[in-house]
Amino acid sequence: MSTHTGTAAKRKAQNSTTPASAKKRRSPTRVNPALYLFPLPAVAIIAFFLVMPTLQAFQYAVTDWNGFSAAFNYVGVDNFVRAFTKDSLFTNALTNNLKFVLLVVIAQTVFSLLLALLLTKNSRGNVVLRALFFFPTILSSVSVAFIWKFIYDPNFGLANSALGAVGLEGLQGSYLGNNSQALYWVAVTQVWFHAGQMMVVYIAGLQSIPRELYEAAEMDGANKWQQFKSITWPFVAPATSIVVAYTTVQSFKAFDLILGIAGNPPKGSLDILSTRIYSTFANSEFGYAAAQSIIFMGMIALVTWLQRRLLRLTPKGE
Repeated sequence: MSTHTGTAAKRKAQNSTTPASAKKRRSPTRVNPALYLFPLPAVAIIAFFLVMPTLQAFQYAVTDWNGFSAAFNYVGVDNFVRAFTKDSLFTNALTNNLKFVLLVVIAQTVFSLLLALLLTKNSRGNVVLRALFFFPTILSSVSVAFIWKFIYDPNFGLANSALGAVGLEGLQGSYLGNNSQALYWVAVTQVWFHAGQMMVVYIAGLQSIPRELYEAAEMDGANKWQQFKSITWPFVAPATSIVVAYTTVQSFKAFDLILGIAGNPPKGSLDILSTRIYSTFANSEFGYAAAQSIIFMGMIALVTWLQRRLLRLTPKGE
């Protein structure tokens, strides 16, 4: 006992007599100030191409600038009031866009999850099917638009031809020519375009679930639905948040897909916020278009925030 006590006392004495310079050497290494220079190119690019245009949009939104003349007048919030109370084209585009987002978010989330559940196992056949479902994602939006424009063509399109070949002429239609249905058919195109990409996100989430949980659930007598509700769904919640957020943004930004399918400018039943803002810019109403862009940006932020709250992605207390 005395030997151990003496040894501890000696170590304590040595530590107390350690020179200050040695303690200083053991302190964390200071970061070289030159390292802070490395992010500057990226910061400069973001500031020039994102921050400055955004600030300029707020500046132009309170004017009646036409985009060409040096003279303009400050109109305050008149552009924002006009968008919601006097411009039926804008409110129609807003309604179409919200409807389109709702359709695509629900359909794409459900469909991509079903594909992932069916193709989770890494068999050779499943890998081939994953590649086929993912393939549309690598195409450009314009290519997808022209492919589906051909499919929907009422005269020689693939959809009506296939229905006629199997004797279902009664189901043939004009698709995009029907104003009450056109937006739904474009939503189908959007889901086909991106469902494979979201499927990959879900597969990554599903493959991270420990198999022992399913084995234990089967031993306890849980059926497939109970396993999905108690194990699968809680584990894929983070993947669902990614899918919903990405799908929402893509649905709001379906500008090139709409123009490719419906032409420029699109008819009223297919007009969404991005195409409406583009048309306003084309009409040389830059101040009003800037106000519409700010409303558009705020709408995306609001919908994304609400989704995070509904999916309980924001920690409590924030």
